[in-house]
Amino acid sequence: MGDILSQEEVDALLKGTSNEQQKSSSLTDHEIDALGEIGNISMGTSATTLFTLLGQKVLITTPRVRVTNWKEISDECPTPVVVIQVEYTEGLSGSNVLILQEKDAKIITDLMMGGQGTNIEGELNDLHLSAISEAMNQMVGSSSTSLSSILKKRIDISPPKAFSILLSVDKTDGILDGTDSNDVLVKTSFRMTVGDIIDSEIMQIMPLAFAKELVKGLLDSQSSEQAEDSAKVEQQPSKETVNDVSDNTSVEKTIKPQQAVQAHADVHPVKFDNFEDDKIVVEKKNIGMIMDVPLEVTVELGRTNKAIKDILEFGPGSVVELDKLAGEPVDVLVNGKNIAKGEVVVIDESFGVRITDIIHPSKRI
Repeated sequence: MGDILSQEEVDALLKGTSNEQQKSSSLTDHEIDALGEIGNISMGTSATTLFTLLGQKVLITTPRVRVTNWKEISDECPTPVVVIQVEYTEGLSGSNVLILQEKDAKIITDLMMGGQGTNIEGELNDLHLSAISEAMNQMVGSSSTSLSSILKKRIDISPPKAFSILLSVDKTDGILDGTDSNDVLVKTSFRMTVGDIIDSEIMQIMPLAFAKELVKGLLDSQSSEQAEDSAKVEQQPSKETVNDVSDNTSVEKTIKPQQAVQAHADVHPVKFDNFEDDKIVVEKKNIGMIMDVPLEVTVELGRTNKAIKDILEFGPGSVVELDKLAGEPVDVLVNGKNIAKGEVVVIDESFGVRITDIIHPSKRI
């Protein structure tokens, strides 16, 4: 009878096991705050990336973190959603998924194609999935860069995969690698607004073990920074005991750290030479170094504007009227800049230009 446990002892053992299981399948307030901080920083850079892609103001709010499971998630998503699988290949071991509403995916696709975000009719097709995969690839890529800075190590991902699905408990196996419908998950929700077109929610789902790995990485990184800061604390003055041989007494004196000597620099305002508006200073002694540099000289008889339909009607014998009058000086351009005016002359059998006026440098701009 001595080996038989009493009911109180059995209850105590069961209670202890229950507490351990509850602890391993939940998050502490500190861990939730840490995940919120990671999500806030990561999605901040993702919003900037999405703004560049869409040309619309993107705002992603502070995340909300909670422990959940696939049943609760599927109950919150009664309509088909787009699931984007993200797998980490370096720095982190595991994967997570992003969940978007189908309508949001169609709007993002239309904006990426240069539309106004209004072409969302019809079913979700491969074009939508390809576009949203590319958008998420760049978003999660920038997020991984932020994670690398937070965790102090290189983090890489494989190209995200997107697909549409109506979430239900019997269809969740395989969505998140290594998990099934009964596993504990961590959901981080963000409110996402894109201009005046999208006001919705984007969800990030990850296994509990992966979430705890992120928290551990953040805490280890912060501990490392605190250790480095402690090592940089200014050295305190030390004391040294000096023996006086004459009377066998000990004298304690303070040894202070050597102080840096401040160098005094001669600082004075910079002085610039005064130049007159109509005066050009040329350093002639070095002008020979560029004498052989070729420049393109163009003589412009005139210009005109034509519609495309008029240009398409051009043919042999067509006459194009210019904006210059007959006998009016032509423009002489060097490397595209107008520097002089002249008149057209004939030299033997070739055209030439006689320079009649040099344009003042102040009028060339």
